Amino acid sequence: MRTLAITGCVLVSFLCVPAVHAQSKQDKKAEAELRTIHGKVLDKDDNPAPSSIVYLLNRKTQAVRTYIADGTGNYRFSGLDPNADYEAHAENADAASGTRTISSFDSRRDMELTFKLSRKKPPK
Repeated sequence: MRTLAITGCVLVSFLCVPAVHAQSKQDKKAEAELRTIHGKVLDKDDNPAPSSIVYLLNRKTQAVRTYIADGTGNYRFSGLDPNADYEAHAENADAASGTRTISSFDSRRDMELTFKLSRKKPPK
């Protein structure tokens, strides 16, 4: 009886392995389809602008994500929906960049965007 129970447990564990493997394959495929946007924020003189805030608006959900640029002006957004359009811009103190649009029709999964803080930030 005990041998039968152990054999049953082993059999069940072998049956579960393909399901887990298939699940992780699907997860990997879905993850590979997600989009990443990264780049630099520069001041008007083309120097890195650390501590700038990059705003990313998902036009589909209206959700806004932010990223504070690191000491070399770099920022990164990952895990983005490839079927959504986005708008992005950067701000630092009283300066702002222009707004860039990322279209869902653009098939690139890894996009590099540079933001230049070249204009005065509009008053709120």
